[in-house]
Amino acid sequence: MTGPGESYRVEVPSDDGGPAAVFEHLWTPYRMAYIRGENKPTGVHDCPFCLIPRMDDEEGLVVARGRRVFAVLNLYPYNAGHVMLVPYRHVPDYTDLTTDEVAELGEFTQTAMRVVRAVSGAHGFNIGMNQGSVAGAGIADHLHQHAVPRWGGDTNFMPVIGLTRVLPQVLRETRALLAASWPSGDGPARGV
Repeated sequence: MTGPGESYRVEVPSDDGGPAAVFEHLWTPYRMAYIRGENKPTGVHDCPFCLIPRMDDEEGLVVARGRRVFAVLNLYPYNAGHVMLVPYRHVPDYTDLTTDEVAELGEFTQTAMRVVRAVSGAHGFNIGMNQGSVAGAGIADHLHQHAVPRWGGDTNFMPVIGLTRVLPQVLRETRALLAASWPSGDGPARGV
């Protein structure tokens, strides 16, 4: 029990001067389902990247839809504005994409960078794909590319010392800002 002005602390056993003895703890129990792999897709029928296009944009956090690719916010972002570019077709590997899919994926990546930069003033980006679960893909069966905005000094004391990411905006608000700034000329929404 804590009194006025006192913070609640959970005793953590020492690990000989390691992180348990040094770090404060911010609890994020909602992440445990992700870490444990609960509800992890087992095929096309429950793949989130196959289900999202059937949702309305706000519910699915869809920023933009093209003919072959869509842009969606990452539900577990590394930074604010973390967008994923995803082909509609359920394929695991970059080499499985058609020439048209590769071209639209590239166009959507460029547009995502322009839009996020315009909306948030991002200084740079990490762009990449994790190909296969051994390479870190959380959903290895459905290819997706990450566009993670970066700012000078965004690796500050919170992630480095506090092992915590601070996201200044709820995902639905971020989605609305990015969607409103996304140019409409990237192609009509794909019928699902």
